[in-house]
Amino acid sequence: MFSLFLMLAQPADLPNCDQEAADNGVQLAMNMCAQRDFLIADAEMNAQWKVTRAKMQARDEEWARYQGDSDDGRPGYFETLLTAQRAWLAFRDAHCTSEGYLARGGSLEGYLIPSCKAQLTRTRTDQLRYLANYPAG
Repeated sequence: MFSLFLMLAQPADLPNCDQEAADNGVQLAMNMCAQRDFLIADAEMNAQWKVTRAKMQARDEEWARYQGDSDDGRPGYFETLLTAQRAWLAFRDAHCTSEGYLARGGSLEGYLIPSCKAQLTRTRTDQLRYLANYPAG
């Protein structure tokens, strides 16, 4: 229900997190702000994913040109990235659900899960940025 509200809400409909949560600490506002924070972090990661994906695909093309007919039998840059990303998404979601269970059934659970997801997503964005910017060698 809460996620549906956030998907339908326009930016003006979302609470002013700095003000609202600080003023009255209402759990609903805190939960909405945590969800908004996660959505922002997720959008940033998705943007970085596109950059990193393109970089890994370019490295695959460069590797194929360099290797010619010889194949080392290992997956390419992009394939390993995609496998890692899928595993990471499953880890993030399961881990944060587990963290949310610290308040299982309570109103705080709706804050803990997206807060955890936002934190892990920002870390993953940094990891993707590192992969894209690390010189191939």
